[in-house]
Amino acid sequence: MNPAQLKKITVKASRVTRKLRRRFYLTQSAIPLLKRQQHEGREGITGAAIAPSLLTWFEVIGYTVLLEPDIALGKHQIGRSSYSDVVLYQRLHQALQKINPKKPDEAITAAIHQVTSIPSSDLLENNRRFHKLLTNGVEVEYLCNEEIVHDKVSLIDTSNLLNNDWLAIHPLTVVEGSYAHYPDVVVFINGLPLAVIVSIQPSDEQATFKEGYQRIQTYIEQIPKLFSYNIFLVITYGNRARVSTLTSDWQEFLPWRTIDGEDFPAKGATELEVMIQGIFDKRRFLEQVLHLIVFEENGTSIRKKLLRRPFCTTQYFKKSLRQNWPHNFEF
Repeated sequence: MNPAQLKKITVKASRVTRKLRRRFYLTQSAIPLLKRQQHEGREGITGAAIAPSLLTWFEVIGYTVLLEPDIALGKHQIGRSSYSDVVLYQRLHQALQKINPKKPDEAITAAIHQVTSIPSSDLLENNRRFHKLLTNGVEVEYLCNEEIVHDKVSLIDTSNLLNNDWLAIHPLTVVEGSYAHYPDVVVFINGLPLAVIVSIQPSDEQATFKEGYQRIQTYIEQIPKLFSYNIFLVITYGNRARVSTLTSDWQEFLPWRTIDGEDFPAKGATELEVMIQGIFDKRRFLEQVLHLIVFEENGTSIRKKLLRRPFCTTQYFKKSLRQNWPHNFEF
């Protein structure tokens, strides 16, 4: 990124930040927080800390950003009937119709039924199953002219990014059983919760990211259905950020060092903005979903890995090693 491009993006980010800050404080003042805090306990309300930066960058790269107080006040409809829903059904249905314009509604409905069914009590098995549906499409069958038709419904459109629905919600209330949690940001693509972001601010740096990891583990244990669809887990601390996957230890949450996959960012760019632009940019996000996530089996255990780690998370990755890295992805 050259200085002119950096300046242009910075100006846009500053403008979006001012708009988001106004929205955030207006909506927060309209919602009684005490009831929320009674349920959250130590987790607390972290939105005031993340609103100016994290949400800004999602708007800069073209996502719709909604604040949950706006949703609670009826200003926006996200397409779920209760706090126990983790898939935004209406958005998913509308997106699949747009992505698969020649498929009848019976095929779309059958695909949604498969996607939203959770067949196993094993979270990683459910996550792996969903990943196959996301990357390969959903095989369906339906009746047409008295004949059974076997077809496939795509969950994402990789050729036309505008056909996909890109949404970030801050925070998102999720209820499962007797537990209620409020992940700071949940990123939805076509109504599917593909990323969860936790933002924390303790004093000690090492404890910072470990605390975020521990909160994620609590979420995974107590509201697991949200993570049946998860691709990335992100922990942020101010302008610092770490990323990994469901099976990672807390030490495996690492920063993202490059935006375009070729050059390191200009001086002054923060870890947070590099990660948001480098991972959640619409084209790059889909490339990573399709090509850079793998599941490895070792006996009875499953490990979910992000393949691009050696280059993107090592600050001084040697050029010779970079040239030998697999070329099945381009950014």
